[in-house]
Amino acid sequence: MANLTLKNVPSSLYSRLKQSAGEHRRSINSEAIVCLENALTSRHVDPDSFLVSVRALRESLGGVFLTDKELQQARSEGRP
Repeated sequence: MANLTLKNVPSSLYSRLKQSAGEHRRSINSEAIVCLENALTSRHVDPDSFLVSVRALRESLGGVFLTDKELQQARSEGRP
């Protein structure tokens, strides 16, 4: 396994990393690795393909959609 040394890490970034590590019960080193993995392995989403799949899902639901006007009316009547 390779080693990596980071220099000149801004103190605010280090504090956020340390806080996140504590919340996840990990060491700062492990948290940094997880953050790097998440940043470098995220996949690019093609907007056109995403919209096609969303539209297909929407059609399969059979038109159970509320308009903004209907939502506002429900809220004004006290319904969450």
